[in-house]
Amino acid sequence: MGQDPLFLGHITIGVIIIVLVKVLVAFAALMVAVMLMIWFERKLISDMQNRIGPNRAGPWGLLQTLADGIKLFFKEDLVPERADRFAFKLAPYLALVPALVAFTIIPVGGVVHIFGHTVQLQVADPPIGILLLLAMSSISVYGTMLAGWSSGSKYPLLGSVRASAQMVSYEAAMGLSVAAVVLLTGSLGTRAIVTSQAGAFFHIFPKWNILRLGVVPFLIFLVAATAELNRPPFDLTEAEQELVGGYVTEYSSIRFALFFLSEFMNAITMSAVIVTLFLGGPDGPNLGGPSFIWPILWFLIKTGAFLFFYVWVRAALPRLRYDQLMDLGWKLLIPVALAWLLVVAGMQVSRIYGLVLFVVFAAAGAVLYRAIVIGRETGSEAEVITTFRRLPPPAEPIRPEGD
Repeated sequence: MGQDPLFLGHITIGVIIIVLVKVLVAFAALMVAVMLMIWFERKLISDMQNRIGPNRAGPWGLLQTLADGIKLFFKEDLVPERADRFAFKLAPYLALVPALVAFTIIPVGGVVHIFGHTVQLQVADPPIGILLLLAMSSISVYGTMLAGWSSGSKYPLLGSVRASAQMVSYEAAMGLSVAAVVLLTGSLGTRAIVTSQAGAFFHIFPKWNILRLGVVPFLIFLVAATAELNRPPFDLTEAEQELVGGYVTEYSSIRFALFFLSEFMNAITMSAVIVTLFLGGPDGPNLGGPSFIWPILWFLIKTGAFLFFYVWVRAALPRLRYDQLMDLGWKLLIPVALAWLLVVAGMQVSRIYGLVLFVVFAAAGAVLYRAIVIGRETGSEAEVITTFRRLPPPAEPIRPEGD
């Protein structure tokens, strides 16, 4: 399990109990976080739209999510007649389990000492934690694909096809931005990545990867992660104006709830991943009091900031067209992520070599962008000329019979 000090000695019954407690605490905390996230999103969007939002169930409407879950649990579970029953029932769990597994590698704090054992505030620290994260991100799309394919309906099938294309388009860009982090830190373990970001430049600026990598991989990962989560403005898999309810059109009761539970859980997990990779994880100043409290608080503050960003984007931006979604992934994010990864690799060899690569790629990008602009303008002019030539000739004016 990587460098987890809990497993350096003999594995006793006490170690097993500590691991089980960590799993249960992480699961319970994630469930409560999802419930609060749903309430937070509904309340925040209602404030932005000058509405009241949930305010009936519990103080400030905090129990509204619990009430909705109980209602969905007791609704009738319907399976379409033409559905593939096994895949139809399996799909919600394929969407939910990867989000749970991905959260287990996130360090939410430092270390504590329990009954003579040094325990990391992290469920697991495998030496290939980043590869596990990318694997879970890829597996989660199978839930969406199977849900649409197994429903026996056209609208869910269109939603699942969009999900697969969207995953392929943005998984590459996200993987390249993660590769830049791994190249800089020299480790695939999340705890080692957090440890490498400790300290500060000139005792002022934190040595977070967002600064060490030049912001660009962070921005690419943020956009690609938003698309992977099917969050607005990338939620084309469930575009209600086009696909009714998308891949969940035929779902009801608890299976319907599991899909949206996984959606919000993925948003929390991905926010925690961004904080871990680029913002130092639980790293932050100790302002007094117990030493193990402040890392947890800093981690929660950073993660909450990204959750607020997701809600803000949902309230502010319209949904992209499908061609815009594909263009952003293939024509911008992937080339920029690949070029920046080569620049980071060049910097690891020599600063001069990295600067030369940066200048070359910047010049090539400018030329390519100008060529694309000219091509679009030429194509627009040609389309106008073609349309004009296809217009019927003007009708001759009607003359009076006496003329």
